[in-house]
Amino acid sequence: MDAARSFTRRTILQGAAAGVALAAGPFVIGRQALSSSGEIDIMMWSDYLPPDFIAAFEKSSGIKVNYTGIGSNEEIIDKMKAAKGRGFDIISPTNVRALQWYPLELVQPFDMTRVDTSTVNPAMLKIGEVEWNFDGRGVHWLPHIWGTEAIAWRTDKWSPEGGIPSFGDIWQPEVKGKTMGRPHSMMLGAGLYMEAAGLMSPGSVWKAYASEEKMRPVWEEITTFCIERKSNIKLFWNDADTQKNGLLTEGVIVGQTWDGPPLALKTQGEPVTYQAPQEGALAWVDGMSLPIGAKNIDQIYEFLKFTFKPESAGKAIDKHGYNSAVVGADAFASAQYKKNFAEAYPGDALANLNPWPSEPPWYAEVRTEYRDKFVNA
Repeated sequence: MDAARSFTRRTILQGAAAGVALAAGPFVIGRQALSSSGEIDIMMWSDYLPPDFIAAFEKSSGIKVNYTGIGSNEEIIDKMKAAKGRGFDIISPTNVRALQWYPLELVQPFDMTRVDTSTVNPAMLKIGEVEWNFDGRGVHWLPHIWGTEAIAWRTDKWSPEGGIPSFGDIWQPEVKGKTMGRPHSMMLGAGLYMEAAGLMSPGSVWKAYASEEKMRPVWEEITTFCIERKSNIKLFWNDADTQKNGLLTEGVIVGQTWDGPPLALKTQGEPVTYQAPQEGALAWVDGMSLPIGAKNIDQIYEFLKFTFKPESAGKAIDKHGYNSAVVGADAFASAQYKKNFAEAYPGDALANLNPWPSEPPWYAEVRTEYRDKFVNA
């Protein structure tokens, strides 16, 4: 948790979101020799590798990318368990899932002599060095994309009271039938709102990670609250496209979402925005891990080399709307990215981020029990 918390305070943006400089033009390929060829099989979040990024990597390296998009950590784990760690060269778990991956023995350490991490945020690197250093065998996870979960809304149809949204906004009667969220995380957001509103003891949500005994009474309260207000929910989402469609075509006017999808819509000129709530946005880092059945080893390290270039990372964040673990990437992003970032995290929002705590297997299992109770109510 120390490593996780360190990236979610002011240090998260050292070199990564301060001193943004505008740079235009295509991905910078340079004179990189075609030292590798063949292909690479990547399973990653569905919007993390924009077509321009893939095309630039393929042109510069001669390596063909086979990209399988996913929408949840559970999907990554299930696919890897079913295939016994085979079929992909790179996968993208979220930082807080280390305790779930450790007993599975489905990922292997990177050869760090082949990875140049000089451009990568040190606080985020530490997560892999500490939390993903299984049995002292080395780094099993490298940081890639970081972002938050907070509140998105249609600016032409709704606005938060006082100008700052709350996780509680999606549960209010005036937006009945017009909200959305991912079940398990919107329930956690509801818990944070309940604490702030005096409906639950302060600190209950985070104390619930300590043991199943402490968790169950907290999640009983949260589940009851959410079931009583379930009629507010227009749809549940599990990927980026569902979030976008909800805001554009499905009648959603406010929802709890990731930062990338609504900010991508905002960049495209749609009447959509996104902002950290009063309770503090939920922060995470998605990384890259090496399955035990990875085959295209040389291609993996060529991909990492390209991914960790500020030029490559900067043009990618312009497209998908999240943030990069590469220091200096924002200098190669557009002025619109800088504007979106400033508006999403005004004032002391960055200092008040809530890092997702590491999730032991028992926590995920019990949470799923309450999630299903809410969804099926």
